[in-house]
Amino acid sequence: MTQIRTVLVVLAAALAALSACSKAEKKANGEAAPEPGAGASSEKAAPPAGEGDVIQIDGSSTVFPISQAVAEEFQKSKGGRVTVGQSGTGGGFKKFCRGEIAIADASRPIKDEEQTACKAAGIDFIELPVAYDGLAVMVHPENNWVDHMTVEELKLLWAPEAQDKITKWSQVRKGWPDKPIHLFGPGVDSGTYDYFTQAIVGKEHASRGDYTSSEDDNVLVQGISGDAAALGFFGYAYYNENKDKLKLIPIEDGKDDNGKGPILPSPETVANGTYQPLSRPIFVYVSTKAIARPEVKAFIDFYLNEGPKLVDEVGYIALPQKAYELARKRVVDGKTGSAFHGSKVGVTVEELLSGGA
Repeated sequence: MTQIRTVLVVLAAALAALSACSKAEKKANGEAAPEPGAGASSEKAAPPAGEGDVIQIDGSSTVFPISQAVAEEFQKSKGGRVTVGQSGTGGGFKKFCRGEIAIADASRPIKDEEQTACKAAGIDFIELPVAYDGLAVMVHPENNWVDHMTVEELKLLWAPEAQDKITKWSQVRKGWPDKPIHLFGPGVDSGTYDYFTQAIVGKEHASRGDYTSSEDDNVLVQGISGDAAALGFFGYAYYNENKDKLKLIPIEDGKDDNGKGPILPSPETVANGTYQPLSRPIFVYVSTKAIARPEVKAFIDFYLNEGPKLVDEVGYIALPQKAYELARKRVVDGKTGSAFHGSKVGVTVEELLSGGA
């Protein structure tokens, strides 16, 4: 037993000596040895949304290109640091209402249950529309039978009851081929999905589930462009970036007072309201705690003043000037809450902001 103790003491002394040598060697080489309990990395973790000069944005993949472009220009001209993620509108609101980010990108207005979650966490917000977008409906370029579709045909195809039942093109319109139809669209956390289901099916979050979904619009582009039997939808700007790979479908809403016959989405038809019911505003939401920080306030001012030019550059449609003026007034007045109260179809931004400002 005495021998074992002796061996252990010798081993302990040897290990201590080795440790001391290692520390001395690091000191001689200019390396700082970590203190007990300290991490080896000298990098600091990113500060939470309410602290520091990092402006954290996350949410809609549709709004992502706009916010990313604004962030890049802001950093060039004003400095600071802005990070932009794309976890989907729903995913962004979850982070926003937990206080993890300063700004949420959203391709639809905030939902009642999301507002409730924010309120419970003490998060108040200012809602700011920043652009228009049209939802594009597309097929594979080799599809030579679809020249347009009606809202009723899209509803027949995408309604929940269509699952496992409407599976061929011939079931959508008489005279179309007896071929399978493969559907592609945004995931259920996407604001684009919410708006499409509201506009086409008549109820948010109501659709068939047997389609290929992704929060990444580039995945949807690849899916539709690689499948001759495909049909899908996502934001017009992503179509415009990939129009050589896709065939855009005009939509007939059956209402001649806002444009007669099938109409294609374009900057003109989205802005003038004739591409219905698949035109919509898109948003950023900033928390009142975050906008109290000078760098966040400067970023939001920059977004509303310089953003319209960048909106055009990345393929979206700028709002009328009056809408940006009303949005700036909401910031100046500290007007919180939502003027939109869920996905509104066929209502102008100016009307809603004037009523809610």
